[in-house]
Amino acid sequence: MPRALVVAAAWAWRLLVIAGALALLVVALRATSLIVVPLAVAVLFAALLSPVVGTVTTRTPLRRGAASGVVLLLTVVVVFGLLALAGSQLASGAGSMRASAEQGVTQVADWLRTGPLHLTSAQLGEYLAKAQQSLKGNSHALTSGLLSAGTSAGHFVAGFLICLIATFFFLAEGGQIWRFFVRMLPQAAQQPTFEAFRRGWVSVGHYARTQVIVAGVDAVGIGLGALVLRLPFVVPLTLLVFLSSFVPIVGAIVSGAVAVLVALVAKGPTAALVMLAVVIIVQQLETHVLQPFLMGRAVALHPLAVIAAVAIGSFLLGIVGALFAVPVLAMANSVIRYYVGDDTVPQLGVDSPPPPEPEAS
Repeated sequence: MPRALVVAAAWAWRLLVIAGALALLVVALRATSLIVVPLAVAVLFAALLSPVVGTVTTRTPLRRGAASGVVLLLTVVVVFGLLALAGSQLASGAGSMRASAEQGVTQVADWLRTGPLHLTSAQLGEYLAKAQQSLKGNSHALTSGLLSAGTSAGHFVAGFLICLIATFFFLAEGGQIWRFFVRMLPQAAQQPTFEAFRRGWVSVGHYARTQVIVAGVDAVGIGLGALVLRLPFVVPLTLLVFLSSFVPIVGAIVSGAVAVLVALVAKGPTAALVMLAVVIIVQQLETHVLQPFLMGRAVALHPLAVIAAVAIGSFLLGIVGALFAVPVLAMANSVIRYYVGDDTVPQLGVDSPPPPEPEAS
């Protein structure tokens, strides 16, 4: 057998084994997503809040567990406070928004009659009748969708509770939990694995904090645009943009579309076009500057690697894959580079996992 063919065959079957293992991993993640996703979100929250917990622990008499509980409780209070503020603004402005929506529909109908399409009242009535028939024909699908939404809401509540509890324990006892798993490895592998994943944890923390900055820039930019245009629901729009910015691509499209729609209904087509321009400018800044370069520098990844990771993650696991692709790649990059002798965080120093428990005589 030619040596080139032997080498190619050796590479081929190894690559097939790796591809098969990755495929099984993707299937397993999809099957256990109701548990894996909240735990993964908890890891990101823990990486984000861990420096705050460390500061509280060193500057107050509180121990690690109590400091973790206080920081997590304050975070939940702030988040729910913002949601309550957004909800109150939505409730107070619902009446005026309904009137603006009716006026907007009337303006659109007038434009369809007098604009370049020159539709008659009979044609508009026919289109509306078809739309009503379509809604009636799909009533079963709409009902099923509502039931599915109710089930998803139940899953969301369960996932939220899992995430909250896991975040507390990751903050309070994350080091002990990780050392427990490291002690299961062979003795020779414990030290390098422990140090490698310490570097990976630092990269995940950098990612989480940088993502908050990116989401904040998006929210402030679009929120200021809505404020200048004197749109209603500025706080809910800003909060929606901030939260949706954590979901790459899809989140930006949805939040931008909502902002433009609110401008169209409340202020008319001109304000909607201005809002669309603001959304495009902010999203282009995020796509071409903040995400590739700021994020790439924070997690020591090339901008092309960041874009490719989001694309591959979204293809394999949808929105969840797009959300976790970059932190997973950042951790893998730090871990692998440490194993090959390239320490990405040399100032971190060396720490040792605790020795195994002595056997009872």
